[in-house]
Amino acid sequence: MIRTLENPSQAAWRKRRVLLLNATYEPLTALSARRAIVLLICDKADAVHHNAEGPVVHSAGASIALPSVIRLRNYVRVPYRARVPMTRAALMHRDRYRCAYCGGKAETIDHVIPRSRGGAHSWENCVASCAPCNHRKADKMLSELGWTLHHPMVAPKGPHWRLLSTTADLDPVWLQYLGEGAA
Repeated sequence: MIRTLENPSQAAWRKRRVLLLNATYEPLTALSARRAIVLLICDKADAVHHNAEGPVVHSAGASIALPSVIRLRNYVRVPYRARVPMTRAALMHRDRYRCAYCGGKAETIDHVIPRSRGGAHSWENCVASCAPCNHRKADKMLSELGWTLHHPMVAPKGPHWRLLSTTADLDPVWLQYLGEGAA
């Protein structure tokens, strides 16, 4: 049984995510803290990057500091997926949480060619947008407004994008394991 000596500031340890790397240091996914501790206790994974400010999990016979990154001891074959799934978290990360129209802080997703005019819900037609720009654009085309995009609309590539499409909160320590496209 895993338990902690919790005070209110340490109670959030269960909500923390831990980056799981394959035996080859390829990023696989972000795990819950509980699942990461189980992998460490069962000797299926090793801690790669320790979190100095992180909580310590206590059991009857051991104490384990919750790491930021763990690595599997045995290689796991990952099936090939041709395309990264488009999620809100991944799209916001691709656009660096900036509005594609004005460069402000993005809050919503906008279809450049509106769905009402036959636009697809795809990487090549969706951008991050601030609420005022999204409201002003409505169902108009960019040419009708005289607007331009600040960055290209391309589908991201690489294994780290699979991870980014599933999580919105990134630990800065993870960036060194996710590659240059993740920053």
